[in-house]
Amino acid sequence: MRTETVTLPGSPERPNEDWAAAALPASGAGGAVVVLDGVTPPVDDDGCVHDVPWYTARLGGALTELSASRPEMTLTEILAAAIRRTADAHRDTCDLSHVRTPQATVSMARWNGTTVEHLVLSDAVLLLQAPDGSVRAVLDDRLARIPDETLRSLEATDLLRNREGGFFTAAADPAVAELAVTGTTPRSGVRALAALTDGAARWVELFREGDWADCFGVLDKEGAHGLLRRVRALETRSEGGAPWPQEQGAPATAGRVRRWKLHDDATAVYALLS
Repeated sequence: MRTETVTLPGSPERPNEDWAAAALPASGAGGAVVVLDGVTPPVDDDGCVHDVPWYTARLGGALTELSASRPEMTLTEILAAAIRRTADAHRDTCDLSHVRTPQATVSMARWNGTTVEHLVLSDAVLLLQAPDGSVRAVLDDRLARIPDETLRSLEATDLLRNREGGFFTAAADPAVAELAVTGTTPRSGVRALAALTDGAARWVELFREGDWADCFGVLDKEGAHGLLRRVRALETRSEGGAPWPQEQGAPATAGRVRRWKLHDDATAVYALLS
């Protein structure tokens, strides 16, 4: 078994809001990966005295601990417990009812000798590669269903954030865990897996360099760092004046592409299970 975890900040001038971990139990019989992408807030007040990295570190730490130590809990139960624990850590100092209270997208997986469990919430990506090389992408497409013109408005986006008919992130309400995309796969059906933030998934979703199977091919050959290097090179090329693919008229992958930042925090965890 081999794991690789890599994260790169979008800019040296601001903190990296992503968070990632891989945990392997002492028994050697399984493991877990957790990847979070903190939601960058606008400059307006969000009701919290803490920044996004504080939140993702607290939530990610709780998710990793529980995933590795509580096999009797489902990933849904683990996400709910981790959200509750994180909320309790700043409930007395912050307004957790604020719509923009610190929050994050989630991609996580856990495996043992018989099954691989997965959970995805918001625009994170989890890739499962079968022994024959085929790749299945686990996606939460609710954010992708919202028109770009709506998301360009902070007020309109706030009306859809963590509400039915909109999209959901891990914030302060444990009930959101029930809305995550979850499932299980037989352990024999998974050779390797990868968890990506949307900054890493740009290789497919924004730059159209290949499909998810091609992306996994890069991970197999060049590792997580190789994928992120490719993304940064493509961003730099676009910064120099080369058109972004959607500016050339190419359709977005499942409507998921949003060009918010030229350089985004990018994180990838690659786990070779066999």
